[in-house]
Amino acid sequence: MGKEKMRKKEFICIVCPNGCKLTAEVSEESGGSSVNVTGYSCKRGKEYGQTEAVHPVRSVTSTVRVTGGDHPLVPVKTVKEVPKEKIFECMEAIRALSVAAPVHIGQILIRNIAGTGIDLAATGNVKQVQ
Repeated sequence: MGKEKMRKKEFICIVCPNGCKLTAEVSEESGGSSVNVTGYSCKRGKEYGQTEAVHPVRSVTSTVRVTGGDHPLVPVKTVKEVPKEKIFECMEAIRALSVAAPVHIGQILIRNIAGTGIDLAATGNVKQVQ
């Protein structure tokens, strides 16, 4: 019986201010389902390490152009984290978007952004200018 192949990743945890240095070892033979994380100081760090090693995700925040409003831009954020490899596609869709005022916090501006199944919502208000 041969030795199991492991892929090792090192990174800094970003879920709290501690910034723990994590090491994740992923079993190549398990298809990424077996992950051993060390270096964390809390449960959230362990969970972050497991996700980051196999399928990293991020929240996307930006601004969208607004026409006819009291502000030219409205802040936006994905309602859930998107796969890291989809961030550039999300940003392309955001850059191409322009919405008409009024815009309200929580308003969905793009459904299923970049085919992720995740929506983009406004995180600020922009009043309509008459």
